Amino acid sequence: MKKDKTNVIWEDRQHWMWFPFSFTTFTLTADRLYQQHGLFSTHYDETMLYKIIDICLKRSLLQKLFGTGTIVLSTRADSQPHIYMKNIKNPMETKALLSKAIEEERVRKNVIGKEFYSGQPVHGGPHDPHAPEFDQHDFLDTEDFQDDTED
Repeated sequence: MKKDKTNVIWEDRQHWMWFPFSFTTFTLTADRLYQQHGLFSTHYDETMLYKIIDICLKRSLLQKLFGTGTIVLSTRADSQPHIYMKNIKNPMETKALLSKAIEEERVRKNVIGKEFYSGQPVHGGPHDPHAPEFDQHDFLDTEDFQDDTED
């Protein structure tokens, strides 16, 4: 699998303690996340960024001590619904970088929330009977909101 090295935003590999002794690598470009696993038998995965719908960071005590963390990405890709980026160094910065790249790709592709809605109820979604009810004022941007009654 040949990646365009000029388009690479971030690249890292899974760490053991703080040492990058692993055969699992991750590469982020402007529109895709690439994963490569294995030494003798290598598995390549490629995920389009706009299909990533949620980012979670998990850190154990040992990961905190060694400056690593596990980033879990939830996707709408059928082949890989969850991507586990285990023991990545600088996990907070990496998570922020991923989040920014994902949002930029969604804007570039003009992807909005309805592309991710599968018709199945999502916890807290529009068809969840246990979801809290919201008032229309909950969604207003307070900086742009002007109250006309204060004249």
